Amino acid sequence: MKITILGTGCLKCRKTEEIVRKVVVANNVQAQIEKVEEISEIMKYHIMMTPAVAIDGKVVIAGKIPSESEVKKMLGII
Repeated sequence: MKITILGTGCLKCRKTEEIVRKVVVANNVQAQIEKVEEISEIMKYHIMMTPAVAIDGKVVIAGKIPSESEVKKMLGII
């Protein structure tokens, strides 16, 4: 599984990355986590707002910081 955090490096984007990494580690999820900050790369995902999270290339949340439970749902843990 490849998880991509999309964001320019703002506080919300960093918090999103922190939450995703915490859930992945705490639940022993086998995933590669990538942070994309380059605007031209972010635009390829066709999102209007950051932060955003994509799993295997599909955007699953955009425009807000996800809660831990939202991340678990995205990963199929709960």
